Amino acid sequence: MVQTAPETTSEKVVGASTDFADLSRTIKQAGLLDRRVGHYAVRVTLTLAAFAAAWALFGVLGDTWWQVGTAALLAVAGTHVAFIGHDAGHKQIFRGRRANDAVGLLHGALVGIGYGWWVGKHSRHHANPNHEDDDPDLDLPILAFSERQGRSRRGLARWTSSHQAFLFLPLLLLEGFNLHWSSVLAVWHGQTKRRGLEAALLVAHTAAYLGAVFFVLSPGRAVVFIAVHQGLWGLYMGLSFAPNHKGMPTTTGDDGWDFLRKQVLTSRNVRGSRWVDFALGGLNYQIEHHLFPNMPRPSLRRAQPVVQAFCADRGIAYAQTGLLSSYRDVLRHLHEVGAPLRAARG
Repeated sequence: MVQTAPETTSEKVVGASTDFADLSRTIKQAGLLDRRVGHYAVRVTLTLAAFAAAWALFGVLGDTWWQVGTAALLAVAGTHVAFIGHDAGHKQIFRGRRANDAVGLLHGALVGIGYGWWVGKHSRHHANPNHEDDDPDLDLPILAFSERQGRSRRGLARWTSSHQAFLFLPLLLLEGFNLHWSSVLAVWHGQTKRRGLEAALLVAHTAAYLGAVFFVLSPGRAVVFIAVHQGLWGLYMGLSFAPNHKGMPTTTGDDGWDFLRKQVLTSRNVRGSRWVDFALGGLNYQIEHHLFPNMPRPSLRRAQPVVQAFCADRGIAYAQTGLLSSYRDVLRHLHEVGAPLRAARG
């Protein structure tokens, strides 16, 4: 009987590094990275039409409390406008950066997000998903996503972290305001490449938005409209992104994972029908999206079974759950992380 030498650490690293190359080859041969310009032409047209129609309804209704319903419609339409900006930021629509940036800048301006700031922040997230030191999405001082982060919290942040499972959804109502403010700060501090252009777009958005709201509505109704619109927009945006990584393993320092395992093990998919795909903007295929960020959104559904089977063949854990279960997992994780802080107070 011939005995083989035990696999060395270097051999494991080489084997791991070739895994993604093998998967990438399969994905490319299936045409899943080909641009889908026609699909996006239809999607962009319908999304902008819905967004414009919601604002037209706002103008027709006039100064009435029925505008609370319009605010909700605009929150939904605005989120789908932001989804297209997200796709453009990943070069999912066109091959070239310039055309994608033009689409991204336009859609970011429509909802009041600094496109350049968001692309930079989101790129750091993709490079270091769920890394406690390097992922900006884990840099939320009033929340803790691991026991290590929880131990570092002090004062009010320690209290909010200890009760974060109960505060998480209410805090998402503020996410829209946070996106606007972070965009303004990024432009103010020169943290974007197109500082002048993005400043002009943010000023134009703010002037047009506030001008329209306060021109049509009385001051009291205008304030309520803004609160409902921005609150529901932030909530929808947050609920679209939260299931993707929250509650999945976090890392510190050099975790030793290759690219494939880093992206798969820190991400969670949300299974469901095409309605789930639509509602979450394709972000429910988070594993596939992180492995192939420039894959067009309509190709993610076809790529999912390919990636899942590949991971099963390599013995790589592949997390996938239902929509409601994903929120339950996130809240359970936040509650468990806050438990030591609550016990210390008790």
